[in-house]
Amino acid sequence: MIQELIVGAIFVGALFFLGKLVYRAFSGNPSCSGGCDSCNVIDVEAIEKKIKASER
Repeated sequence: MIQELIVGAIFVGALFFLGKLVYRAFSGNPSCSGGCDSCNVIDVEAIEKKIKASER
């Protein structure tokens, strides 16, 4: 009985963690709060400026 409760608690914790990851991935926040530049945040405007500058 106690083993099932422990496994259930671990399962619920894992679901919460995955839900939090999915929420953060699809939320409207374009940047992360870590500030380490390891996120896949893309600055489209900066890329467009570089492309236009290289075409000239």
